[in-house]
This record gives sequence, structure tokens and C-alpha cells, in this order.
Amino acid sequence: MKASTPKQARRAVASALVLAPVGVTSLRLRAADNARIEVWTGPSCSCCHDWIKHLETNGFDVMTHDGGNSDARSRLRMAINFGSCHTGEAGGYAIEGHVPAREITRLLEERPDAIGLAVPAMPRGSPGMEGPVYGGVRDPYDVLLVRRDGSATVYVNPSLPALNALRGTSFDPRPSARIDRDALNTYYTSPV
Repeated sequence: MKASTPKQARRAVASALVLAPVGVTSLRLRAADNARIEVWTGPSCSCCHDWIKHLETNGFDVMTHDGGNSDARSRLRMAINFGSCHTGEAGGYAIEGHVPAREITRLLEERPDAIGLAVPAMPRGSPGMEGPVYGGVRDPYDVLLVRRDGSATVYVNPSLPALNALRGTSFDPRPSARIDRDALNTYYTSPV
């Protein structure tokens, strides 16, 4: 639409500036609408609900089922050796354990050919496992990308950037990076 006078041109520019934030907000809302996850918790597990709060705080729309995580894990083809206390499904992917919301978002954006993501066991310091009951302890852990053939690779290691900064070293956290497990174990267990 062409403005015929300077006054109409100023009005058009002012309207665009006023309405621009509305458009951005509506885009954010649409993105949040797409971030849905269904979660099956373990029997009487409080950390599951803390992880769900973490997801909701990070924009996920969460549908929760108390119980049923073992059946969900089976249905989603996530092997028990990657198991934890809760299982989720987002965008057709299995999400097993205390996977950070940021990595679920990344998975949904990248759409790799995989079963999903897993944080096996229940590492302290992972989302949902960082409350005062854990005494501030932060266990090193990997977020694994579980492939369709059942194998897995490190998708990200949330502990590495902080350790790299503290130690002035660099381990490559990318999924394609080769990892020397002995060196990594020494890295985690040696004093900072």
C-alpha cells in the first residue's frame, strides 16, 4: 500500500513499528505450540516432576502420565540400557531421562534419523536432579543420540564447556568427535 502524503507515510511507519512486536510474539507462541512432549513417569518419582517443570519453564507444552514409563520406553524402541525414571515422546522421538530442554529443541530442529535422546540413569545436576536434596553435587553426564540400530553417540556433554573453561583445555563436544574415555575420566575426576 502506497502512502500518498507524508502524514500517511508517517502513520504507516508508526503502525508497522507498533505492530511488529505483536508479530514476533505470535511467532514465539507458534514455536511454543510446536514444542509438545508427552511424558510417562516412574512410580512415585519426584525428580520426574522437577524435570517436567524444567521443560515447562523452557516453553514446552507437557502432557503427563503418572506411571507407564517402561511401556512407553518399549513402544518407542528405547533400549533399557539407556533407561531412566521417565520416558517422553516429542515430535516422534523418544526422550529418555533427564535430557535438557535445549537439547530436545535442538533435536526437533535438526531432525536426525534416530530413535531419540537419552540421559541414562539419574545423574545429579541434570535438569530435575539439581535441587537442594542432592547437596549441590553435579555428576558429569552425556546426552546420547540413540540411533535406529540401537547404537548411540554423544549428542552433547553439558559438563564439557564449564570444565574446558575452568581448566583452559578443550575436549570437542560435537557428536562426531572421537572421545578418549580414559582421558575424559581423568578430566572429570582430577581436581580443578
